[in-house]
Amino acid sequence: TVHDLAFLHHPDFFTRRGNAVFARSLKVLKKRADMLLCSSTVTVNDCLEAGFAPDRVRFVPLGVRSERASEDHVAQVRAAFNLPSEFILFVGTLEPRKNLAKLVEALSGQPDLPPLVVAGAQGWGDISVAASDNVKFLGHVEERFLSGLYAAASVMAYPSLWEGFGLPVLEAMAQGTPVVTSELISTEEVAGGAAVLVDPRNAESIRAGIRNALADQAQLSQRGLQRAARATWNNTAQLTAAAYDEVVAG
Repeated sequence: TVHDLAFLHHPDFFTRRGNAVFARSLKVLKKRADMLLCSSTVTVNDCLEAGFAPDRVRFVPLGVRSERASEDHVAQVRAAFNLPSEFILFVGTLEPRKNLAKLVEALSGQPDLPPLVVAGAQGWGDISVAASDNVKFLGHVEERFLSGLYAAASVMAYPSLWEGFGLPVLEAMAQGTPVVTSELISTEEVAGGAAVLVDPRNAESIRAGIRNALADQAQLSQRGLQRAARATWNNTAQLTAAAYDEVVAG
């Protein structure tokens, strides 16, 4: 399974050692892999451009659990993390390609917008963002709390610069939370027309996207729930099993 080839697009977002490991792994795959499973068409195209033949690559999108958090669970999560009544949520490992600094820039100096809550473990690189009155860091959040955290948020903002898929987009939609995410990368594909799309390199675009999502919460919530319902792990499992069957039969 190849989630992404982000290091080919943005080597500056990774450590020297990380880039070396990725490059070595790609060489091994070219030599030994019978088939590659890719979770987005963006990654499929990257693999083809990297030299893999089309008959060695299969599109296998990821799924999401669709069970919604109960009101009691949401209340427990709010209390456990001392969450504000309204907030913008970001979920992801803290690393440069997640573009957290640009999201903070988009929200700074906007007292009418809700504060930002950041859930994610420290990764690598300088993200140039510090905790403040308008930015609250939760660190790594255990999976058992995630559904309630998504459900509690007013908007989930995910303006990443590069993704292999972008599972937080679907996770938020499965809880009926409006999503703002990046255009022209895999997150646009994952959103399936149910999110507000923005230019992740433009703070003004991100800010406008968040305002639009806040103003259109009910419709985005409904569209997101419908999109998430179509993205099942059962479909992922069937496509994965079919690929294994194909390799074994060959």
